[in-house]
Amino acid sequence: MNKKLLLFVFVYSIILLIVAGFVISRISGDMKEFTGDGSMAGTISVEMNEVENLILSGDLDAAKQKCDEVSGLAREAGGASYKGIQMIWIFVGVNVVGIIIMACYVNYRVLKPFDDMKSFANEISKGNLDASLKMDRGNFFGDFTWAFDNMRKEISKSRNAEKTAIENNKTVIATLSHDIKTPVASIRAYAEAFEANMDSTPEKRQKYLSILMEKCDEVSRLTNDLFLHSISEMNRLEVKDETFDVIDFMRKDVRKLFVEDEEVDIILPDRDSLGEDSRVMIHADSKRLLQVMENLKNNADKYAKTRVEIKLELLSEEENSSTDQHIRIHFRDFGSGIPEEEIPFITGKFYRGKNVGGEPGSGLGLYIVNELVQKMGGKLRLINMKPGLDATVEL
Repeated sequence: MNKKLLLFVFVYSIILLIVAGFVISRISGDMKEFTGDGSMAGTISVEMNEVENLILSGDLDAAKQKCDEVSGLAREAGGASYKGIQMIWIFVGVNVVGIIIMACYVNYRVLKPFDDMKSFANEISKGNLDASLKMDRGNFFGDFTWAFDNMRKEISKSRNAEKTAIENNKTVIATLSHDIKTPVASIRAYAEAFEANMDSTPEKRQKYLSILMEKCDEVSRLTNDLFLHSISEMNRLEVKDETFDVIDFMRKDVRKLFVEDEEVDIILPDRDSLGEDSRVMIHADSKRLLQVMENLKNNADKYAKTRVEIKLELLSEEENSSTDQHIRIHFRDFGSGIPEEEIPFITGKFYRGKNVGGEPGSGLGLYIVNELVQKMGGKLRLINMKPGLDATVEL
């Protein structure tokens, strides 16, 4: 039985005994007072004097009868006192037995199930999902024990499913990684052939180039499959917090994404607006930001098929509510844009707009951009410019 419950029963019983003892002592005192100096003592004294007079006068029968009456009065007074004390002890005994029965009931029906639930919860918190909980729908916690045990089973089922999914993903990634090696090996072989000037005729050169392009397409398809299997792990993607010069980043890293100068216009702030230090330092992950720019470029190449304009803007104090310096990178193409009604949904996973035409795609480009920008503490806004789409990254 629960220690606190036992202590309660013990204290309750002691209190009952103390109260009973106090009441009995008061009753005994009152009876002594009543039979000692009170009316009962006076009555008995008078009756005994009368008995004495009857004996002296020779009336023995009347004296005997009077003695019987006096004896009855004494027995009646003592019996009343005894019955009162007896009733008190019976009352105490019934109360003690009742509280013990009630304590046993509470312990069995309430406290023990609760302790079982507490032990069960401790086991689950330690990761022991094999711990079972005995269900008794009849006790006060019956529905809870049933719900908790079902919860344990569901968690166990989900964990097993997660393990299976992880193993399947590992298998798929290992298979695709192995399959990628074959076309890469072919690409290297034909690149070495070019290096060795084995393309001695225009026909051979065209053949080599065709095979190289075919193998590149094969690698692209395999990496797309690999990417689709790993996209579910985007929420676990790590983003570093580093400080770098965004102007240098735009001039070097972003510029390398474009083969020809005519493909892009990169507009940077004037040196006069930057002051003595021509750098603009930001807190972000340079590699992830380059991924953002690369995805925006691929989208523009695929759907707009126009040149792009990339503009770095420093937010003024009126526009920026924070004490830190904020920037905006505007990535604009000059295509048909995105229908206004689709803009709220276009960054969703696997969502593709109605105007994609026959272009292949998975609907993940803008989803990845939005996820990476948010992980760097920034915002992505998509604005139709007529013509074109302006994808604005604020950091």
